[in-house]
Amino acid sequence: MRATGIGSMPGTDVDAVCRWIVDTFASDLLFIPELPARGAHAAMIGRTLGQLELPVDLHVGRWRAGAAQGLDQGRARSMFRQDLDAIEEALHGEHTRLKQQFVGPFTLAASVETRTGQSLLSDHGAVRDVASALAQVVAEHVRELARRFGHPPVIQIDEPSAPAVFGGRIKTASGYGRHRSVDAETVRELWGGIVKAVRDAGGEAVLHCCADSVPVTLAQQSGFGAIAFDLSLAKPHDEWASAFESGLAPWVGSLDARAIEEFLGRLGFSLEALHEDLVLTPPCGLAYESDAQARETLSAVIGVRGSLSR
Repeated sequence: MRATGIGSMPGTDVDAVCRWIVDTFASDLLFIPELPARGAHAAMIGRTLGQLELPVDLHVGRWRAGAAQGLDQGRARSMFRQDLDAIEEALHGEHTRLKQQFVGPFTLAASVETRTGQSLLSDHGAVRDVASALAQVVAEHVRELARRFGHPPVIQIDEPSAPAVFGGRIKTASGYGRHRSVDAETVRELWGGIVKAVRDAGGEAVLHCCADSVPVTLAQQSGFGAIAFDLSLAKPHDEWASAFESGLAPWVGSLDARAIEEFLGRLGFSLEALHEDLVLTPPCGLAYESDAQARETLSAVIGVRGSLSR
């Protein structure tokens, strides 16, 4: 059993945050922090777009496809590299396994506009292009982190918008219509391509979705090794049990040890049965908490891990 963070943290001092993470999670799973308070370039959408070859730029506060890569995308790429350097410096040359976060193709497509101001979801070919570009980037990143830190990393694919995209609940630019839903075969194909890229490079792929209606079966069918979710939004049913039985590891977002044990128990699993695969996290990211609150929350996660390990 391990503990880790989701990714986002408050503040703008990445060096200080990295030092705290290294000190606090030394015996758990370190994660490379996201500090969105530094601006759109450092937030989850921007930091992922900064790594892709697909040209985008900021347009009135929103990311939009462009003809060529612009200054905003370059800045996002630069900040991403700075964060890697910061965690490496905090480790003082020590080799360890890290977790890095990227936004998944469906949430990216729901968050980026075409040149005409429509969501990329309006162009299914563009969604495929995003997924293909992301697969290439994560594979390269897995290899780089393995070289720099001595161990293949865990790659967390963030898909908070996936349930809304799959359910056809994302509104069009006019606000009067909704984008078409995405069929399960397409989801398995695009997610599966990303998972394969991560695994072929030697890494582990985890899907994170802190929304309700977590697509747990699609995550398992796409090949993800684990699913990270907010326990307060999850209702125990056969779909979860089947996925865990098939080998999908639970990354449970909760600060309540009893609730975690009860959830797994209602699915027919004991803590002992899942002990090696279970990872504990906060319910979601911590960007909007104060620095003190975020540190208290993460310390509480480690406390829950200790309580459940007894």
